[in-house]
Amino acid sequence: MPRLTLRQWIGWTGFALVFLLTAAVAVWRGDILRAGLDPQIPFQTYEPPPAPDYASPAAWALRDVRTPNAGPAAVFFLHSTTFDGGSDWNGPIDDADAQAYLRRVVLPNYAGPFARAGSVSAPLYRQGSLYTRLTLRDDARDARAFAYGDALAAFETWLADHPTGPLVLAGVEQGGELIDRLVRERVVSDPALRARVAAVYLMDVIVAREPLSPSLPACATATTVGCVMAWSGVDEDNDGAARRRLRRALVWNGTGQLVDLDKRPALCVNPVSGAADGAAVPARRHHGAANATGLEWGVRPAFIDRAVATHCEDGILRHTELTTESFREVGNWADRRKARQYNLFYADLERDVERRLNVWMASQAG
Repeated sequence: MPRLTLRQWIGWTGFALVFLLTAAVAVWRGDILRAGLDPQIPFQTYEPPPAPDYASPAAWALRDVRTPNAGPAAVFFLHSTTFDGGSDWNGPIDDADAQAYLRRVVLPNYAGPFARAGSVSAPLYRQGSLYTRLTLRDDARDARAFAYGDALAAFETWLADHPTGPLVLAGVEQGGELIDRLVRERVVSDPALRARVAAVYLMDVIVAREPLSPSLPACATATTVGCVMAWSGVDEDNDGAARRRLRRALVWNGTGQLVDLDKRPALCVNPVSGAADGAAVPARRHHGAANATGLEWGVRPAFIDRAVATHCEDGILRHTELTTESFREVGNWADRRKARQYNLFYADLERDVERRLNVWMASQAG
C-alpha cells in the first residue's frame, strides 16, 4: 500500500479527533449540560433571591381568577419547575424565561383543569432550580426544602382571603411536593381547615403512602372527599424508568427534610378512576388528554379521549402512551426534563374535581 503523505496523516488525524470529540459529546452530553446548571457553591453560603411579598399582585401568576360559570371552590395551585438554574440554587420569581415557560406550558396544562371548579390562585415562589431535580446532593435537597417557606407564606395569605367555602389544593412536580408537605404540616393539624378541603391533587410527584393522616387519607373512591390524589406516570413498557423514579424519589420526613423513599410504598391514586384500589382501567374509560400549551387562560383545549389505559403498579401509574405529534416531548434538553408539555388526564381531572365538589357541597347542605 502507498505511504500516506504528511498532509494526509494530518487530515486523517484531524478527522479521528473530530469523530472522537463528537462521539464523546453525544455520549456525555447530558452530564455536560447538567454540570453547566450546577451553582458550584454550598447552599449554606448561598444568598437566595429576595422573598416575595404576597400582598403584591406581582407575587402571583394567577390571583383569584375565575372563568364564566366557574364553581364554588377556591383553588390553590403550585407550579412545577420552570427555572433552569446556573448560578442560583433557587430562582427569583421575576426570571423572564421561567415566567414565560410557566404561562405558556404549566398553567394551561396543569392549572387549567381546575378553572371550572372556582377561582384559581397560583403564587410565584423561589423554586428549586432544575438542577436540584437532577441530583440527590444535600445542597439540592436543602434548596428544594427552602422553597416550602414561600409556599407556606403564600398559602396563609391566600387562606386569609378565603375564610369560608370549599378548598382545592393542587400542585404538579415540585409544586406537588410542596403541597404534600403543606397538607401534612399545616392542613391536617387544623380540623376546621381540614374539613373545608374537598380534595388534594399531587400530579407527577411521588409521595409516601404512609404516614398519610387518617383525617386526610388517599382517595379510596371517585366520590370520597377530603382526600389526596397522587400519582407519578410512566409508560407501561418502560420498567427501567419506573425503577429509576422510585430509586431517586425524595419524600418529606417529620422534621421537614427530604429523605430517600427507600423501600416505603409510594401513593398512587388513578386519575382516571379516581380510586386507590389498584384496578386496571381500560382506555375506553379515559375522558381526555390535551395539549394546552400556548392557550390563553380559560380556553379549553381539544381532547383525545378513550386513548390511555392506566393502572397503578408498585406506587407508579403505568399508562399507555399517545404517539400523535401533539404528545411528543419537544424543546431543548432542559425543557424535556421538566413536567410534560401536555396533560394526559386533563378532562379526567376536570370531571374528578367537579364530582368531589358536588359531593362536598351536598354533605354541607345535609
